[in-house]
Amino acid sequence: MTAWRVERPGPIATHPLQRVSLPVPEPADDEILVRVRACGVCRTDLHLAEGDLPPHRPGTVPGHEVVGTVERTGAAVTDPPPGTRVGVAWLRWTDGVCRYCRRGAENLCPHSRYTGWDADGGYAQFCVAPAAYVYRLPAGYGDEEVAPLLCAGIVGYRALRRADLPPGGRLGIYGFGASAHLVAQVAIAEGATVHVVTRSPEDRELALSLGAASAVGDAPPEPLDAAILFAPVGTLVPPALAALDRGGTLAVAGIHLTDIPPLHYQEHLFQERSLRSVTANTRHDGREFLALAAHHRLRVTTTAYPLAEADRALADLDADRYSGAAVLVP
Repeated sequence: MTAWRVERPGPIATHPLQRVSLPVPEPADDEILVRVRACGVCRTDLHLAEGDLPPHRPGTVPGHEVVGTVERTGAAVTDPPPGTRVGVAWLRWTDGVCRYCRRGAENLCPHSRYTGWDADGGYAQFCVAPAAYVYRLPAGYGDEEVAPLLCAGIVGYRALRRADLPPGGRLGIYGFGASAHLVAQVAIAEGATVHVVTRSPEDRELALSLGAASAVGDAPPEPLDAAILFAPVGTLVPPALAALDRGGTLAVAGIHLTDIPPLHYQEHLFQERSLRSVTANTRHDGREFLALAAHHRLRVTTTAYPLAEADRALADLDADRYSGAAVLVP
């Protein structure tokens, strides 16, 4: 099968992603073999390719927004059966017995494993995944549309909940890529006023078309009850905190963030402002978000690339050459 591997992490211009031919993988007893029909391109894939995320294994195939059909199952798998359309997401496995798993916080499991980081992902024609960690997908979305929901959507949804947005509150969104344009729609559907901060004129236009109250390049026009930082830029943390109203929360959604400049207590944290990180997601988050996506038909903005051009898709992501999400199609 055709696949792409991170051979030597480095700047995307040095071509760290290499196209290779690999055997079709065999599912273990608790796994399914998935024929890939679409795979979203996530900024986490770019961080892995460039070495911002240290590789967990050499020659990993990235991709954790995988849509496909079950080709065959391992000996212990009875569900989902062959032919089922499924989604393979970032969280791949947890131990189920640690104190975090037992209290329902499996995203914090110290032994957790991830698709496209600890095991090969969806930048390929086939991949394998533990059956207990795949999702049934909502009807009404095509393969290219539903792929970004599996990380941009699910992890963005967890970030929205971590931001503690009150009913009818004012939400700030910093950066407006794949995850942000989905979260904005969820927040608006739930009654929030959304203000978007992004340097891209195209993204500002998209934000307004989706119902944002404002889309600016510098600071929101009113104090915010909550905010989510999607851009992996630590220098945005102080102004985002300063833009919060009393009791507001800033959630940082990315797995990687550049260094945060010094914070000043009175300006950035006093009056019970909070700064929170977001770590992956639980399967409950995933099921809850996909059910919400089935109820509120989200507009998913995508740019399709053939699998043969995965390296170009990552380069275009790095250069902000498209709005919304890129999706690889074998």
